[in-house]
Amino acid sequence: MKAFEFQTTLTDEPMLMLPPEIKTELKAGVAVRVILLLPETTEHADWARLTAEQFLQGYSERDSVYDNL
Repeated sequence: MKAFEFQTTLTDEPMLMLPPEIKTELKAGVAVRVILLLPETTEHADWARLTAEQFLQGYSERDSVYDNL
């Protein structure tokens, strides 16, 4: 299976614009898999930061002895 990666900007219509070099690879009737990655929302990023902060509060300098094993 070939893989292509590209970036595009969404329009007001529910469509994605494909680069010309990818359009030439497409053939009717061929199954494709599309993976759509969106930027994280601010709320999600805030929760991730808070979770990391809370986790690291339980980390002691004495625990650093295990970092180099």
